[in-house]
Amino acid sequence: MSDKDAAFYRAWTELLQWMRDYADERDGARFEKQADFTDYIYRMERPYDLPTTVMSASLSDASGTPVLLVNASPRKAVFKEVVLHPFESHTYRKLKLAQDGGGLAEGKRVFTKAMLYLLADELYGVGEQALV
Repeated sequence: MSDKDAAFYRAWTELLQWMRDYADERDGARFEKQADFTDYIYRMERPYDLPTTVMSASLSDASGTPVLLVNASPRKAVFKEVVLHPFESHTYRKLKLAQDGGGLAEGKRVFTKAMLYLLADELYGVGEQALV
């Protein structure tokens, strides 16, 4: 695996941790793994070298309905990206490895934990109503 790919998957793992943190800090929010990387599922006896098995995850409401779906490109993809997709929406955001290799970015703007929290709060309606 190239250094750039390794940095991408480290940044993806960091985003997943931010999602876990959000779910831990907000009543009614849950972090749920949706799918594993196929490299992990079909690895058989080969060593697995990505920092996480999670390819797709969500922030969901208390009943388990996804509010925000996220997924990362598999190892075989030439152009690696993370897609943030608000559930039941036609819009989505794409993140790629930041130019400095130290996280994910939307265009040239580095995507931060605060930006994830703001997006999730908007989707959950925090400030407008309590999480259900």
